[in-house]
Amino acid sequence: MFVDGKMTLHAKGLLLGHRGAPRAARENTLESFRLALQAGLDGIELDVQRTRDGVLVIHHDFDLQGVAIASLPWAELAAQAPWMPRIEQVFELYEEFPKASLNLELKSQPPSSDGRESDLARALAAWPQRERAWISSFDPLALIRLEKAGVDVPMALLYAQTEVLELLPCLPVRGVHPHFSLLTPEQVEEFKAKGLFVVTWTVNDGETAKRLLAWGVDGVIGDLPQELLASRA
Repeated sequence: MFVDGKMTLHAKGLLLGHRGAPRAARENTLESFRLALQAGLDGIELDVQRTRDGVLVIHHDFDLQGVAIASLPWAELAAQAPWMPRIEQVFELYEEFPKASLNLELKSQPPSSDGRESDLARALAAWPQRERAWISSFDPLALIRLEKAGVDVPMALLYAQTEVLELLPCLPVRGVHPHFSLLTPEQVEEFKAKGLFVVTWTVNDGETAKRLLAWGVDGVIGDLPQELLASRA
């Protein structure tokens, strides 16, 4: 949840399902998302792709069975992968979970763009409950394009290599999403002193999640709802 662009959290930090509950159901599906939220997690993290005709769909990989999703029209993709949801279906599911947060990871391949940033900005603008969402991306150019498209939800830089932090002052982000192995208590404190929210991934051990939350991270993303929930026990 965000108020005036600042993340408002569970008192002990957000617990987010990584693509839902991927050990219980196919990842990035409505079933997986529902299971994660029904288990008691605070929200989910999911991956956004774009079809050739501009439909935003939820899928991690850039291809489906070796064919680029960006090259397929929605009708053909839906016939091949009926389990793959559109972003609007996720928004509909969230009507059942009015307190749940939503982390949308925009998948993109720099340097070019097919317009997915503008499409995502429009989709969020049409969702009355977008204050529950934020966007993350590994692609710095996508984050810049999202800002130019007028996106009105907070954004965060995803990273697995610390060198990319050199770009941080140039990016329109309010948060960072580092892999958990890159964090130290001092690094978390430094990010927070700069006013950045910190959400880390992919944590599948309750004790590790508990330690990270004790350091002050604002959210932990993981595959196993019960391990994440154990960090609050």
